[in-house]
Amino acid sequence: MHEKEEHPTQVPYMLFADTEGQIYDHPEYQCVGRSGKDTVELKPEDFIPLPEGTDIFFLPERKALGLNPESQEIEELEDEFAVAAFVSPAHTQTYLSAYQTSSSRKSKLPLFAYAAVGWLDDRFWVTATRVDPDIRQDCDQFDQKVVKNNFKYLSKKWPENRLLQHIGHCATVYFCPAARNFFQYRWEAPLPTAPKCNARCIGCISWQPKSTGVTSPQNRIDFVPSPEEIAQIAVAHLNRAPNPIVSFGQGCEGEPLMVWETLLEAVKLIRKQTTKGIINLNTNASKPEAIDELCANGLDSIRISMNSAQKDIYNAYYRPVDYSFEDLLQSCKNARKHNAWVSLNYFVFPGFNDCDAEEQALTNFISEGNPTMIQWRNFNIDPEWYASLFETAPKAMGIKNYMQRIREKFPHLYHGYFNPGEEIIQKFLER
Repeated sequence: MHEKEEHPTQVPYMLFADTEGQIYDHPEYQCVGRSGKDTVELKPEDFIPLPEGTDIFFLPERKALGLNPESQEIEELEDEFAVAAFVSPAHTQTYLSAYQTSSSRKSKLPLFAYAAVGWLDDRFWVTATRVDPDIRQDCDQFDQKVVKNNFKYLSKKWPENRLLQHIGHCATVYFCPAARNFFQYRWEAPLPTAPKCNARCIGCISWQPKSTGVTSPQNRIDFVPSPEEIAQIAVAHLNRAPNPIVSFGQGCEGEPLMVWETLLEAVKLIRKQTTKGIINLNTNASKPEAIDELCANGLDSIRISMNSAQKDIYNAYYRPVDYSFEDLLQSCKNARKHNAWVSLNYFVFPGFNDCDAEEQALTNFISEGNPTMIQWRNFNIDPEWYASLFETAPKAMGIKNYMQRIREKFPHLYHGYFNPGEEIIQKFLER
């Protein structure tokens, strides 16, 4: 979306996998995609070259689907499994992998995103678009040797800091991009703080009840760091990193507003020691009064997560406890009152976001709340699990078309994937 994209000369051939997980390209059948609950034909302009750092995997218990060019019918490969791509950060999926679930399916898919992927001209192609030119999480930017060495060094320097050890575990075991960037002394660094949450998200990536049969991809922090522990890490990062950001609210925690008083003391400590960089909060925005207090005392930006701007669809996924959807809008207003940057962490599920009702709801939210940015983020969830929350799927207009319509309605909005640094924020807020 930031520069001219490359597309294939024709729709790529479909991929499929055998029972051993070996992936093949079909010599005739074309790749098809999923939008909402429907399997749809694709066009060459729906594909871009597979970005570096994208994972490709097969989907057990799910039969591959492809378009037969002779019959022009979408057909199932009886003994072959579907294949999908977990597209690398900075890219947003536009269609999902298409498949037919086996009647004997026993398990849900892990908490990843599942874009359609095909093969043509000796290369992979994926249904996605790059929405952010920022390279902060491009896989070729990381040096794990540097990460490990700096973790050891800082562990000796700050032996009592529990938060450092937690972030180090994330960087060396889970290979968290934000944690790895902290140990490479650059860009955005994580500040996880909250063991508990006041939402019960269906696809929570840090806590899943055994009844779901899904394993969380990371463990949630099990303690609340002290304001001093938080400030020690944050100040060091803000003072030495280029274009620095420190962010509360990570995948390895619950909702940071559950411990907002601790965050408030930490923000005050940080700003007593440095005025550099951006202090950000990734949040469900469930406590507007806390947002007001934090922004009044030095919090520079917030990112509000939502799967939908429609209340019923939001509630079906987030299952909020002791807060309402209306709190998101009020938190947005409270932050903007202090001239703070407000991003919408907007989870994209092709076939559900890109419809007239959602466009109208998002339009209303933006018009009333006046956020400054939309982050078009991939929705990490089993597509059938999410679709099962709703009886029907709306008529879709296509994700790229939906993005363009929102851009045209709100030309002042910044669009991307990551929390922006101070240079971008100042430029936009001063307009």
